[in-house]
Amino acid sequence: MRRRFHRPKGAIPYLLLSPGMGWLLVFFVVPMWYLAKTSLSSGLFPLFSFDWSFGNFSDSISQYQSQFIRSGEYAAIATAIALAVSYPLAYWIAFRGGRWKNLFLLLVIAPFFVTYLIRTLAWETILSDNGVVVTFLHNIHVLGSNGRLLATSAAVIAGITYNFLPFMVLPLYVSLEQVDPRLIEASSDLYANRAVSFLRITLPLSLPGVFAGVLLTFIPAMGDFINAQLLGTPRQYMIGNVIQSQFLSLRD
Repeated sequence: MRRRFHRPKGAIPYLLLSPGMGWLLVFFVVPMWYLAKTSLSSGLFPLFSFDWSFGNFSDSISQYQSQFIRSGEYAAIATAIALAVSYPLAYWIAFRGGRWKNLFLLLVIAPFFVTYLIRTLAWETILSDNGVVVTFLHNIHVLGSNGRLLATSAAVIAGITYNFLPFMVLPLYVSLEQVDPRLIEASSDLYANRAVSFLRITLPLSLPGVFAGVLLTFIPAMGDFINAQLLGTPRQYMIGNVIQSQFLSLRD
């Protein structure tokens, strides 16, 4: 009689997690370890010498303080605008989208089918001095005769907001879609109006999505350099532009 081998049930979850853990180890932990080691080294590429040079951090902050501050400001403003735009949009899709929810979500992520660089170049065309937006703002006297949008902080923030908007919409939609409508109905049965129901039920239950969306938007926006390079000038350069210049231009 053949004896059957019974795999312990406790090992099955770890086996299922192993491909993902291996992926994270190879493509996240190893690169982060390499970057951490490089940041604590001295010398010039490729002759780095690992000697625990913690002074590199203070030197970079003091030398590029303005770029660090500008990156934080641009990322924070873009994240706030993305949240203000995305929450109503995600709310409407979750509660009013009906059978068209999947189509609306597809439209949200549709820009991702176009490469990041092309999307930013499109904004360069839209905000150009002879573009429709600037012409319209001139006609309604919001911009002066010599006013422009391109090569300004507003253009950089607009590009960052647009490019990272789906990272805010999707987590918000997931949280709002999971809100049980019966809770909102129960609040109305207890004589709560729509504003109170939203503030007491919908908003608190969607806070995990808000937190995730803010992180997913702010972190990549903080390190972005394409928007500042194409939509701004050296006066709008962020810390990502400094890193890009140091690695690819100055140190080749």
